[in-house]
Amino acid sequence: MENSDFAGIFRRMGEFLELREDNPFKIRAYEKAAANIESLSEPLESVYRKGGIPALREIPGIGEAIAEKIEELIKTGRLKAYRKLEKEFPKKFIELMSVPGLGPKTAIMLKKKLKIDSVAKLESAAKKGLLKGLPGMKEKKIENIKKGIEQHKRHISRALLPVAFEHAFALVNYLKKLKGVEEAVPAGSLRRLQETIGDIDILVISEEPESAIEGFVKYPEVDRVLARGETKSSVVLADGIQVDLRVLGRSDFGAALHYFTGNKAHNIEIRQLAQDKGMKVSEYGIFKGKKRVGGEKEEDIFSLLGLDYIEPELRQGQGEIEAAKTGKLPKLIEIKDIRGDLHVHTNASDGSNTIEEMAEAAKKLGYEYIAITDHTVSSRIASGLTEKELLANIKKVDAANKRVKGIKILKGAEVDIRPDGKMDYPDGILKQLDVVIAAVHSKFTMNKKEMTDRIISAIENKYVNILAHPTGRLLGSRDPYELDMEKVLKAAQGTGTFIELNAHPVRLDLFDIYCREAAKMGILIAINTDSHTTMQFGNIKWGIAAARRGWLEKKNVLNALPVDKLLKKLRQKRGK
Repeated sequence: MENSDFAGIFRRMGEFLELREDNPFKIRAYEKAAANIESLSEPLESVYRKGGIPALREIPGIGEAIAEKIEELIKTGRLKAYRKLEKEFPKKFIELMSVPGLGPKTAIMLKKKLKIDSVAKLESAAKKGLLKGLPGMKEKKIENIKKGIEQHKRHISRALLPVAFEHAFALVNYLKKLKGVEEAVPAGSLRRLQETIGDIDILVISEEPESAIEGFVKYPEVDRVLARGETKSSVVLADGIQVDLRVLGRSDFGAALHYFTGNKAHNIEIRQLAQDKGMKVSEYGIFKGKKRVGGEKEEDIFSLLGLDYIEPELRQGQGEIEAAKTGKLPKLIEIKDIRGDLHVHTNASDGSNTIEEMAEAAKKLGYEYIAITDHTVSSRIASGLTEKELLANIKKVDAANKRVKGIKILKGAEVDIRPDGKMDYPDGILKQLDVVIAAVHSKFTMNKKEMTDRIISAIENKYVNILAHPTGRLLGSRDPYELDMEKVLKAAQGTGTFIELNAHPVRLDLFDIYCREAAKMGILIAINTDSHTTMQFGNIKWGIAAARRGWLEKKNVLNALPVDKLLKKLRQKRGK
C-alpha cells in the first residue's frame, strides 16, 4: 500500500464518523492522521518495518489506536473497522462528501428529503430546482453547490502530483526488477511535474517486450487491463489511476522520452523547427531525409536542432524553444538552493511539534533559519493565537534561540486578512515580529473587486512581508477565489511585499504562470512548506517543482538568501 492509500482510508473513516455525527475529537484524529501520513517523505510501510508500532507512534497524529489499524492494514490488507463503517453508507452517497459546498449535515438532509444519494442525483435535483425551499437552502448556498458539482467533475479524474509520483516510483522499481528490463522512466505530465496528473506514462527499455508487458499487467496494484499489445499496454490501478506503458529498444529511447515528455505545444514547435532545418523528429528518432541521425539519447534532439538542453519542467510551449536558441534559458532553482523556511506552524496553534522540534528538524536539512508563523485569533478552527498568546510565543522563540544552536529562529505569524482588509493583529503587535505572513482564510466567495481590494489593503500594510497562498485554491476541492492577480502583483511590486509559493501539494499556490510574471517584475518569491509537522518539510520538493515550471532561478527566491541578507530584505519595507 502507498501512503496515499493509508491516508485515504483514514480520511474516509473520518467522513463516515462525521456522517454519523460521532465524536468530533475522533473525527479530527482521523483527519489529522490522514494529513500527516499523506505528507510523509518516507513510505509508511518502511516506518513500520523498521520499528513496528512504536515507530508509527512517533509520527505526529498517530496514537496507539491508529497505529494498530495501520499494522492491521499492512499485515492483512484490510481493516475491519473501516469495512464496518463502509457498510453503513452507499459508496455513491460518500462521494457526495467530495462536492465542495456540501457538508455532512446537508448531505444527510438531502438524502432524507429527496433521497439524493449520489452526485448524479444531486446534479439532477439542482437543475430541476428541487433544492429550493429545503432547510438551509438559500439561493447562495444552492449556487455554491452547483459550482461545487462542476468543480468535482473537473477534478475527480486527476491525481495530485505526490500521489501519482508515489505510484510511479513504486511501479518503476517493480519494472526494473523484471527480466530483460534495462531501464524504466516516467514521462508525460509526471516528468514535467505538473501539479495534477491525468494518467501516468512510463517508458521501458527492453529487448524482450512480451516479457515486460506480461510483468506489467501482473503488477499487484493493477485493477483491470484496458489494452495489451506487443510493445504497449494500458492498465487502471486499484485507486483509479491509468498507467500507459511503452516498451522500446535502446536506440529509440531518447527520442521517445523527448516525444512523450513535452506537451502538445512544445512538440509541435520542435517538429516545425526540425522541418525548417530540413529534418524530421518523431518518437523513433531524428532524421535527415531517410537517414536516422540521432535518437538514442534525448540530448540528440536538442543538439541537432541547435538548442540548449531544455529541462522537462519547461517543455510547455511557453517560449522555452526560443530561449534555448538564444542561450537564455533560466538556471532553474534547486532544493539545495533553499536556505530556510518562512512558513512553519507549531503546537502553539494547529501544528504537532514544538518550536525546538521544528528548528532541530530544519537544522538537519542544513537550513540556516526558519520562521515560526502560527495562526492568529480569527483562525479559530486552527487554534489561532490571541494577542496575549502570541506575545508569550514570541518569548518562547527567544528562549528556543538560546537552546537550539546553529539555526536562526525568526518570530512570525500567519496573520488573517479580515474581510474588510484589516489585519488580525494591530500594527503594535505586528512590528514586534520578524516575519508577517498575510493570509485569507475566510469569505472565499467575495467578488473579484472585493477580494482584490481586501488583499491589496493587506499588502499595503508596512509590516506585512509575505502574501501566503495567494489564490486560496485547494487542488481537487476548492477553486481559486476570484482575484485580479495582475493588480495584486503590481501592489506587491510597489510596496516591496514578497509572494509565497506554498509547497503543500494540495496548494502549490502561486501558479507557475504568475511565478514567471512576478520574477519579471522583480518580486521575490518565498517557497515555503507551510509545515505543521517536522515530516512536512519534505514537501519543499513539490514547491521547487512548481517554481521550476515557473522559470524561477535562485536569484528570484527570497529564502535562497543567507540569513543576514534575508533579514535586511524583511526590514526594508518598514524603512529600517
